[in-house]
Amino acid sequence: MRSEQSQLGTVGAAVVVGGGIGGMQAALDLAGAGIKVYLVDNKASIGGVMSQLDKTFPTNDCAMCTMAPRLVEVGRNPDIQILSLSEVQSVRGEPGNFTVTLNKKPRFVDEAKCTGCGTCVANCPTRNVVQPGQVPAAEVDPAIWLKVTNIIARHKNRQGPLMPILQEVNAALNYFPEGVLKFISQETGYPLTHIYRIATFYSAFSVVPRGKYVINVCMGTTCYVRGSERLMEKLSDMLAIKPDQTTPDMKFTLKSVRCIGCCGLAPALTVGSEVYGKLARTDMPDIVRKYQEVV
Repeated sequence: MRSEQSQLGTVGAAVVVGGGIGGMQAALDLAGAGIKVYLVDNKASIGGVMSQLDKTFPTNDCAMCTMAPRLVEVGRNPDIQILSLSEVQSVRGEPGNFTVTLNKKPRFVDEAKCTGCGTCVANCPTRNVVQPGQVPAAEVDPAIWLKVTNIIARHKNRQGPLMPILQEVNAALNYFPEGVLKFISQETGYPLTHIYRIATFYSAFSVVPRGKYVINVCMGTTCYVRGSERLMEKLSDMLAIKPDQTTPDMKFTLKSVRCIGCCGLAPALTVGSEVYGKLARTDMPDIVRKYQEVV
């Protein structure tokens, strides 16, 4: 970007190449010094590799907890312009007066009007289209066959139906029986390997039976230093199971997670969609009793 001259001296702009955690912090520091910043990244969004991580070495801090404040600051800062899907082609000039040429790929949407509603993704005619593979034979328990059939029927004729189907089946059954995954493959034409990869990637999904109530104890840095490990020990003793195990009556599954997005309530845990924060060991019996009494 070409610098300009004024009576006050050189007033210019800076280009930061790479929108990872380092690039975002550099952009914020430069903008804080009164310099116009162009943040260039060849991906569709900033965040870099760190956005793909659950936790970071060596502190096991939640990656998104570290990134989120910077993402918000970069997005709101009027002196930072994000140039995504862009690559540097050339840099010419000398210190104080550089000209940078970028190659910006088309996004095919008007960024000024985009609200991030996701409607375009849901209606994209090519997204998530997978070539049908060999369909395996499926054996589904008659007790759940009708539920799964109705869920598939609601989404089968839409573009990219797989994720909505898996989400509803997971909510209905609390896990994916092998026969159900094969049946989904048979009915939708998606290869079983593709479906299984998605079913095992997301922590909200499970391919092994889980209890009616999943207790997620946050082990992120903030919760951990405030005693979440003691909460886990207490729950493990009360339920007579270890983390990632399920009680024999299929009532509870105990899991540890790295972040539930409420550091201000540390230590915290969730049971289903309910969030419990600022907890102590003595709170565990009341929480467990609440769900034990539900028929």
